[in-house]
Amino acid sequence: MTTYTLHVPDEVDPAEPEALDRAKLVPDAFVWPAFWFTALWFFWHRLWLAGLIVLAAEILVWGAGLALGLSPLAGFVIAVLLSWLIGLEASSLRRWTYARTGRPIRDAVTASDAKEAEVKFVARWLREEGARHGAGPTRPVTPANTRAESPALGLFPEAQGHR
Repeated sequence: MTTYTLHVPDEVDPAEPEALDRAKLVPDAFVWPAFWFTALWFFWHRLWLAGLIVLAAEILVWGAGLALGLSPLAGFVIAVLLSWLIGLEASSLRRWTYARTGRPIRDAVTASDAKEAEVKFVARWLREEGARHGAGPTRPVTPANTRAESPALGLFPEAQGHR
């Protein structure tokens, strides 16, 4: 199961029907396209600052490898490790960029895929909107007798007569 976060712009009113159309859903998982395409993945998702940071890190690592005279195998291993790190942190950088540009995290849910996450988000969104418009929260049903039928084991000895 993957955790998904919902990012909605600050200026969006939850009562608007198109509010969820402007929302972004971000999975908290390893991002294979970010592993393979690194900075291009960030530019594709319009994450300009994060893409520039990743591109600068790649150029810096490449330049350091040349300056240190590393073998091609060592350079390849370092490039793969950097790509692995980018794949691991791509979702976090995406959430950071959305929060920085006025799309904070509004909700988080665990689901098996993106479609299930969308269904859960919409259900929560509509439930919260209904509560705002006077539906009111329902009282939880509590059982009439909440006392245990049998005493706790070994914790509270019962009074015994004289021995």
